[in-house]
Amino acid sequence: MHPRDRNIQAKPPTADDETDRRLVGEIRAGDPHAWTRLIERYQVRVYSVCVRMVHDRELANDLTQDAFIKIIKGLDTFDERAKLSTWVYRVTMNVCLSKLRSEKLRRHASLDSMATGGGRDTDRRSELGFSQEREPDADRGVERDEERGRMIAALEALSDEHRAILVLRDGRGLEYEQIAEALDIPIGTVRSRLFRARAALRQAIESLGPR
Repeated sequence: MHPRDRNIQAKPPTADDETDRRLVGEIRAGDPHAWTRLIERYQVRVYSVCVRMVHDRELANDLTQDAFIKIIKGLDTFDERAKLSTWVYRVTMNVCLSKLRSEKLRRHASLDSMATGGGRDTDRRSELGFSQEREPDADRGVERDEERGRMIAALEALSDEHRAILVLRDGRGLEYEQIAEALDIPIGTVRSRLFRARAALRQAIESLGPR
């Protein structure tokens, strides 16, 4: 977290935080199965961030593996006074942003398949948008797919920074303090950037024209 925000009072640990803390302790104590439990606990969350950032399933899988490699190698440097989940998101976001900045990706190729799903990919369609609801009934399936496709196209038009903050806040539900730590920016910047990102998203959706 940015130094100017360190005086913010931390919230009491949750049951999830305690589970994370216990897993870290087991890993550091040499439990050979603890890493497997931690990876299973976070693999969906890490993949979800990656696929929302790059809009490409194959690349998201590669970035998920890269993120876990960095998590495994860097756990010795993790400060247990912080939330493990926030640190994991920070590592994951750094991996995604580094990839996007280094290759200046044009993320268009997989938009149609991500919007419509099909086959094995249908089970993962809920990971691509911000809604965590169940799949709609048959009468609304096409409408929901169209809405999801518009959201994906609108996110595609945003800057990496705006997409990142929307993924963490609206996609993963992180608190402002967690986002500040994950992106290494002051909380005031989180608020202003989130406001601009949502405005940019609305403008991008409007530019797509009527449904």
